[in-house]
Amino acid sequence: MKTKINTVLYQSKSLFSGIVFVLLFVSSAYSQQPKHINPWTSKELGKLPPVASLTDGVWLKGDLHVHSSHSTDGPNAGPDRHPVAKILAFAKSVGFGFIAITDHDNHVTGDVEHHTWADPDFKSDSLLLLYGAEMTTTRGHGNVFSAKPYNHQKLYDVRDQRDTVIGSVKKKLGIHWSANHPAGPKDHFGFSFDLVNSMEVWNSALWTKNINSNLIWEDMLASGRKITGRGGSDAHSPGELNYIGTPTTWVFAKNRSAQAVVDALTNGRVSVSANPYAPRVDFFADVDADGKMDMMMGDNVKSTGKPVKFRVQLSGNLLPDSTYTVNVIKDGREFGSYQLSSKNPDAEFSDTPQIRERMYYRLTVEGPATNYPQVPRSMAITGRMVALSNPIYFNFDPNF
Repeated sequence: MKTKINTVLYQSKSLFSGIVFVLLFVSSAYSQQPKHINPWTSKELGKLPPVASLTDGVWLKGDLHVHSSHSTDGPNAGPDRHPVAKILAFAKSVGFGFIAITDHDNHVTGDVEHHTWADPDFKSDSLLLLYGAEMTTTRGHGNVFSAKPYNHQKLYDVRDQRDTVIGSVKKKLGIHWSANHPAGPKDHFGFSFDLVNSMEVWNSALWTKNINSNLIWEDMLASGRKITGRGGSDAHSPGELNYIGTPTTWVFAKNRSAQAVVDALTNGRVSVSANPYAPRVDFFADVDADGKMDMMMGDNVKSTGKPVKFRVQLSGNLLPDSTYTVNVIKDGREFGSYQLSSKNPDAEFSDTPQIRERMYYRLTVEGPATNYPQVPRSMAITGRMVALSNPIYFNFDPNF
C-alpha cells in the first residue's frame, strides 16, 4: 500500500514538473517574441500654429445658404420668384456684411458661372459676395464657398465619383466645402466628413430639426475632426416663418474682405445667432493665467495641465429684464450652465484640460426670442434657442 502511494506521489510530482517546464518554455518563447507596436498610436503633438490676434479683426454677419431664382425648385418657381437684386437689398437692410447665394448646381448642370454669377445684379458696393453653389446629388448636399470665381463645373462632373476623386478636385480648386443639413430626412450629407471644412449645424428657423445634425457634429469633433459649425437659412423665397438671416452666421474676420470671411469660416472663429438682431455669443480662454484672454472659439492650443479660465460674453440686443441661460458643453456632455442678462452679460468658469487627450468646449444659449420684424413668425418656431458658439480646442492635431 505504501509503495502504491509513493508511486502516485512520484507520478504527480513528475506531472507537475512537466507542467511547470511547459509553462516556463511557453513564457520564455513568448518573451522572445518582438513586442507589438501600434504604428497608429497617437504621437506627441508638435508645435501648433500660433493663435491669431483676438483684437485685430472685425465681426461680420451674413447668411451662408440662400437660393435665388436661378434655383428652379420650390413653389412659384420662375425668374421673378427670388431675384438676386432682392436678396442683396434685403441682406443690406438687416446689416449684413457678407452673403453667399448658393443655387442648386444640378439645375444648371454645373454651369453656375454663366447663371448665378453672371446675373447682372450679382454685385454690391457694400456686401461681400461669396462665390458658391449647392452641390446637389443623390447622396448628399453641400455648399461651396470661395472668395473668387472657381470652375464649379469640374466639381459637378465628379459628383457621383468616389470621395477620393472628389477630394482631389476640391483641393485643386482651392475651395471651402461645407456639409448641408447633414441629418436631413431626404437631402442629407452622404459623403465623407473628411472632405468638409464646415458643417451646417443650424438650418432654417426651425431649431428642432437640427438636433440630429448637432449629434453628428459632436461625433465628428469627438473623432478629432476640427469642423466648423455654421448656420444657413436655406431660404428659397420670402416668407414669414423662415427667410434670409434665420439663422445668422457671424465670423471674426481679419479684415473686411471675402477671403477673410472664408478664412474665418475655415478656422472656426464663428458664432451663430437666431436672426440678425439676436445676441451673439463670444467665447474666450485665458491659458497662461495672466488675466488676459489668449484664445477664442475656433482656436486650438496644447494643454499645459494647469487650470484654464474661460469667459462667456453676450453682445448685441439683449432684452431688458430678461435672463439667458448659457450651457457649456465639454466633449459632447453638459458641463455647466450660467445665467446672464443685459446688466450682467459676462460669465467666467474654470477647468483643467488634460495634457494629451483631445478636449473641446462649446456653448449654446437659450432665452427669450429677439424680434425680427422682417420675418415676424420665425421667432415662434425658433423657440428659446438664441445662439451657439464654435468650440475652443485643446490638443487637436491640425494634420488629422
